Formats: sequence, structure tokens, C-alpha cells
Amino acid sequence: MTHEPDSDDVTGLIASARRGDAAARDRLFARCRAYLEFVARAQVESWLRAKVDASDLVQQTLLEACRDFARFEGATEREWLVWLRRILDHNAADFVRRYGRAAKRQVGREVPFGDLAGSEAGGGAQEPAAPVASPSQEFLRADTELRVAAALAELPPDYQEVIVLRNLQRLPFDEVGQRMNRSRPAVQMLWMRAIKRLRAILERREVEG
Repeated sequence: MTHEPDSDDVTGLIASARRGDAAARDRLFARCRAYLEFVARAQVESWLRAKVDASDLVQQTLLEACRDFARFEGATEREWLVWLRRILDHNAADFVRRYGRAAKRQVGREVPFGDLAGSEAGGGAQEPAAPVASPSQEFLRADTELRVAAALAELPPDYQEVIVLRNLQRLPFDEVGQRMNRSRPAVQMLWMRAIKRLRAILERREVEG
């Protein structure tokens, strides 16, 4: 009797997909959609969003990954995400070339998704990260990127936006406020609430297993 991989076990899903299990391959790609959506949002500069939705990058990336799945040589979740990210980065670069030079200012600016927690005291060019990690930083860094992305997807849109701008794009709070049409104190408070809610979701998911 063939053991069906757990829906959260990316390594198992990769192995099953390689054996020709179409359902496992569908679950594998679905499992990574939220992760790619947030990475894509961090890639796309605000002016470009009027021309390219982040979902376009995600859809193109998933289509190419599905088409070229046989070329993936890794076996672990980390290798899988690196492979997907490479495809997404290539597509993002294509969009930049297509829509002009202005977006090139942001290419390569985003930080690794695993560093999502950033710093509760800073982050961004004008506000360097604190040298000592807070408990919430350590909690988030200990989690996997896919778990963090799934938890982010449960947040309200304004919570998602402030985390994408602050932690993934590493913008100073002044610029985050400009992007969100709010004052600096308002976005700082929003960000703190968003991180608190994100941590609560991750803790709940941990308990639920």
C-alpha cells in the first residue's frame, strides 16, 4: 500500500510527483502559491503594479515550473523553493525589461523570505536592524518560509501590505507611510499589530500540528 505524503510534507510531495502522482504534484504547486505571491509582491515596484499584477508573475512562474518539473534535480523543500525563486526572478527581470528602466531601482533589493521578521526596532536603509534579535524575531526565523507565507495569507490586506513593504522590501517607515497614505506613527502601530497577529497565527498552527 502506497503511503500518501502529508499535505505539508514538501519533500514527500516532490518524491510522489516524480513517481507520476499527478495529485501530489498539484498539491505541491498549490502548497507554494502563497509563498510565490508574497515574493512576487516584494519584487514588483509600486509604479509597475499598474501595468503588471504580482499574480501575473506567480502564474507565469507556476506554468514554467510545471512545464519544466522534470528538470528539477533537488529533493528538499529548500532546494524546491530556491528553484521556484530562480524562475520567478527570471520572469521579474523580463517584466522589468519590458516595462522600462524605472523598476531596475528595486531589482535585488528584497531580502530573503526567511528574514521576514526583520527587526522590531528597524530595518530599511535609514533604520538599521537591532543587533540582538527579539523573541518574536527568533520565533519567526525558526519557522519555515512556507509556513510563514501561509500565515501571512490569513492576515487582512493592510497587515499583509505593511509587512511586505517593511520586512520584504525593507522600506523605512516614512516611505511605508507614503505608500499606504498613512502617517509614520500610524504605519508603525499597524506593523506592530500585524507582526503580533502573524505570530499568533503561527503559534496556533503549531498547536494544531
